[in-house]
Amino acid sequence: MVVGTIIGASIFVQPSTVTGAVPSVVGIIVVWLLAGLLTLGGSLIAAELSAAFPATGGVYVYLTRAFSPAIGFLWGWAMFWTMHTGIIAAIAMVFARYLGVLVPMGDAGLRLVAAVAVIVLSAVNYIGVKQGSGLQTALTIAKVAAVGIVIAAAFAIGPRVAVSSPMLNGTSTSGFLLAIAAGLFAFGGWHMVTYTAGETIDPARTIPRALVVGTTVVTGCYVLLNAAYLHVLPLERVAASTRVAADAADAVLGRGGAVLMAVLVVVSTFGALSGIVLAGPRAYLAMAADGIVFKRLGEIHPRFQTPAWAIGAQCVWACVLIGTGSYRVLVSRVVYTEWIFFALMAVGLLLLRRRPGFAPAFRAPLGSVLPIGFATVALLVAVNQIVSAPAESLTGIVLVLAGWPIYHLWVRRARAAAPLAASGD
Repeated sequence: MVVGTIIGASIFVQPSTVTGAVPSVVGIIVVWLLAGLLTLGGSLIAAELSAAFPATGGVYVYLTRAFSPAIGFLWGWAMFWTMHTGIIAAIAMVFARYLGVLVPMGDAGLRLVAAVAVIVLSAVNYIGVKQGSGLQTALTIAKVAAVGIVIAAAFAIGPRVAVSSPMLNGTSTSGFLLAIAAGLFAFGGWHMVTYTAGETIDPARTIPRALVVGTTVVTGCYVLLNAAYLHVLPLERVAASTRVAADAADAVLGRGGAVLMAVLVVVSTFGALSGIVLAGPRAYLAMAADGIVFKRLGEIHPRFQTPAWAIGAQCVWACVLIGTGSYRVLVSRVVYTEWIFFALMAVGLLLLRRRPGFAPAFRAPLGSVLPIGFATVALLVAVNQIVSAPAESLTGIVLVLAGWPIYHLWVRRARAAAPLAASGD
């Protein structure tokens, strides 16, 4: 699930953004390694928290336990309305567009295909966890095998491009941080396996192992894929390309390469979509159990034992975002705010370690150095994004903070209703 959720569409697009910000072969590889190490750091932090709280809900649970239900609610609020469903809609549209390379269709057709993909995967996860995880496993094996073939073909039969560039030629600190942010976007989704802890066998051991092994495998794939791109394409071509993976495939296999790469992206995006669709409802389920969202979102299907209403609500809203195209704005303005929450998660681990009774089966290495370092870099990435695009970034923050008054209104309503329920009125 970790590998399948992370490897989606971004690695076939984001290398151009990274290369444009860091125009150096060595520098590009360093950026992807650092993005992978930062993701691994976050995974180790999430692994310790999941071992301490092996319950359904993931980051929502950790933020709630470390700070307050209000902070946890803001994460869930942003997830449902913007971050999570926006990513589902965006990846579904990428899936549809690459399918459109194989079967040409207009804009309405692309939106319909994207919505159908979300509905089909929601239905699979509605029927049962085993069905959803089984599909996820099959798609992950297929995509990793295909990525391996692409890498091997690039180095074995692809043309070799001569490169000579300093490590960080003309790269500013801001540009380097923007490149890291672009790389981190391609690593998005690493935390989603923690949402399913309540349905995982021996989660205190399984989730940490999945996080560490999964992020390590993905980092290896990403570094090798970028090396393959740079092996067959000039640096300037990688930076300017809007479909770098397809261009690399054309360089290796001729004009038919783009079609084969389209097949790979279709499989990859469908697999990532499967994992994201599976993960999200588990957070809404935990929120409903805590009484801070509608109770129906916490209802479990009597036969399939899945969060049926939460899956349905997520599916409907993601399809609305696809139909209106509003996911583009949401993703560009809100996704980076994940890293503010991740920084809070790292700080929360430090706070939890000081509390009595906190004794997880897994401990992240390096003591306080890891969460402090991770939180610092995560905030640097977020602040640099705000400075680089203040209008869009502040709009994203406002969208997230809009949940604050909603939470307090909900709590006030729940408290007012409690005496009535107790008296039987």
